[in-house]
Amino acid sequence: SSHTMNSRSAAQPSILERVAAGDPGAVKDVLSRYSALVWSLASGLSRDPHEIEDVVQDIFVDVWRSSKRYDPSVASEATFIATIARRRVIDRRRRAGRRVDPEPLEEELAPGADDPSLRQVDIADEAMQAKQVLAELTGDRRRVLELSVVTGLTHREIAADTGIPLGTVKSHIRRGLVEVSERLKARRMAHGEEAE
Repeated sequence: SSHTMNSRSAAQPSILERVAAGDPGAVKDVLSRYSALVWSLASGLSRDPHEIEDVVQDIFVDVWRSSKRYDPSVASEATFIATIARRRVIDRRRRAGRRVDPEPLEEELAPGADDPSLRQVDIADEAMQAKQVLAELTGDRRRVLELSVVTGLTHREIAADTGIPLGTVKSHIRRGLVEVSERLKARRMAHGEEAE
């Protein structure tokens, strides 16, 4: 049997289906595959790294809760997760009284929800840009941020793993998030309006 490009046609369950089935390894797989995407979508919300971290955590909690609703025949995993992420970001903006573009997001991911704004290409591009920007950081700041964002470790676990004091871990993450957020915005500006 030859490997097809479309993993969904294989008997292999998707990561979200494994999460829904309670597979403990699936949680780490979701984090390592999709955290750059979620984080990139969340980073447009605020300049406050605490708020970005909070919303990223909220999004992943939502993803775990919603995993049983995931239907591979309706949308790709990345689209499903990006929809949840965007909805969370919009909720946060509304609560903070910020202006929100009217963008109806269904609570359930309906067949029509795979709209142009959630094209696979856009999503892959978001994740790739976030990974590239993360790779531009150096030293401990990059190491600490990758452990937090990609591996999903807590501040305390990172301090224990690296031997870096807890306060330093927190400031690396805070400054790193601000730096990555600024760099992502600069890239979006550079590629945004002029890009055809």
